[in-house]
Amino acid sequence: MDLLVLSAADVHAVLDYADCAEAMRRALIALASGRAQQPLRSVVRPDGAAGIVALMPAYLADGDGSYGLKALCITPGNPVAGLDTHQGIVLLSDGGSGVPVAILNASAVTEIRTAAVSVLATELLANPDASTLAVVGAGVQARAHIRALDQARPLTEVRVAGRDPASARALADTLDGHIRAPVRACDSVRAAVDRADIIVTATSSAEPVLQRDWLAPGTHINAVGACLPNARELDSATVAAGVLVADRRESVLAEAGDYLLAAADGVVGPDHIRAELGDLLLGSARGRRGADDITIFESLGLAVEDLAAAELAYRRARAAAGTGSSVEF
Repeated sequence: MDLLVLSAADVHAVLDYADCAEAMRRALIALASGRAQQPLRSVVRPDGAAGIVALMPAYLADGDGSYGLKALCITPGNPVAGLDTHQGIVLLSDGGSGVPVAILNASAVTEIRTAAVSVLATELLANPDASTLAVVGAGVQARAHIRALDQARPLTEVRVAGRDPASARALADTLDGHIRAPVRACDSVRAAVDRADIIVTATSSAEPVLQRDWLAPGTHINAVGACLPNARELDSATVAAGVLVADRRESVLAEAGDYLLAAADGVVGPDHIRAELGDLLLGSARGRRGADDITIFESLGLAVEDLAAAELAYRRARAAAGTGSSVEF
């Protein structure tokens, strides 16, 4: 049995944001149409451990079918050591036989597919002329979102802010001149998001980094960083004021601190989730209804997204001689 192993560098070599966004489009339509299946992720939070471990299985019926399983450790303290918070593997298996065909670096897959899904959400929810991007955070996802959104739409300016101004300046300096839009660091989150059309929150903060009174009418937010019930990046007033769209409704109701803590404050309930991205892609629901709406995409990440990204990377790696390492398994 031949098993292909794709490192982080291999994944980056074969998986680009634009094509991954199209793969995410197909996967989310398949999920909304019943051609893909996934349960809620299974999460273990060991007492005294530095992080958590999550298991995310999925099945995609398109083509000959395929199985995916992401095994992921999330360690909030990793950025201090220069590591991504997300570490693990994605296992891709043949849908007919169940034979494993590839193991991929989960950090790279997560990095690319998360930004690709935000590209879709921004396309569906932001105002058509939205061109000023503010990114809160200076880590892996902040960098990926800047690159992906700069490639996807004509941005006029990118602003970066975070709890460590030096990290924000370093990210801005690294990207400025290497993407189409000019990039600058801001000394505060409030300054970065002032009159921004598109905001990405990509932090490991457990407390809100964004406040309602900082937001201009019409702003679109991709809320990416908070993936635990007790952590949030948006204050309750922002969630209450926004048109809330989920990647998966049941995931938001079970896992999203942005929503759950606002619900605990009594300002929102389940009906506040207007739609899933798949509903918008199918045309069965509307997100933004007016130019002044504040729209929020609550991004938790789905197993079917990992599966679709892994499939695309696997096909391209097989077609590119010398990409990855094949082992007898």
